[in-house]
Amino acid sequence: MDVKNKVAIVTGAGSGIGRAVALLLASNGAKVVVADIDTKGGKQTVAAIKRKKAKALFIETDTSSPEACRLMVEETVKEFGKLDIAINNAGVGGSQSPTGKYPAKDWDKVISVNLSGVFYGMHYQLPAMMKNGSGTIVNMASVLGKAGTPLSPAYVAAKHGVVGLTKSSALAYAKKSIRVNAVGPGYIETPLLTENLDKKALKGIEKLHPMERLGTPEEVAELVLWLCSEKSSFVTGAYYNVDGGYLAQ
Repeated sequence: MDVKNKVAIVTGAGSGIGRAVALLLASNGAKVVVADIDTKGGKQTVAAIKRKKAKALFIETDTSSPEACRLMVEETVKEFGKLDIAINNAGVGGSQSPTGKYPAKDWDKVISVNLSGVFYGMHYQLPAMMKNGSGTIVNMASVLGKAGTPLSPAYVAAKHGVVGLTKSSALAYAKKSIRVNAVGPGYIETPLLTENLDKKALKGIEKLHPMERLGTPEEVAELVLWLCSEKSSFVTGAYYNVDGGYLAQ
């Protein structure tokens, strides 16, 4: 895939899908900025990229902060001279409760990271790409950006919002050679999912998918790489699910 010498930001790249995306972009020649609030995980991702003889930089970033997102983009351009690719992937799961019992503070946190964080990222990424005359953005949504689930109202609302924000932004920048797309993973084997669930619960989640297994971060990363490359040059405003058949039911 043709991302050689492209400069990419990947938020939430300290683990899971973000790390897999960062590693795959680097393996295909991109210079990668690893942005994460998790300093330890982010630096581990940078170290793994550098072992591949690729260039990487860690920037500690709380994507729920507009100022942090501004600095993230400014530091990227200062270090590498431009911004070509942005993967807005950082996210949190939130608590499990029906809407009438959902804690307001948890709602605020999930929306601030999963939806506002994507907006803040693009708010600063898009002007940087305009200076290049081109760019591509991939926003990490979810199958829950198209479907619902009863006990995650904040997460579902945020991910639906990401899909809408992606479409609006794609239309606004389509004539400016900047493409904006969204990816909707099913349940993926990441720390965000697995660290608080026992084997029985995980088996139940696997069976939600017709393929009867969890996806892997690397499977999501392959789709993201395609969307970042010129192989997808006529694709913008799209939502691609990678979900083992979840949304086909």
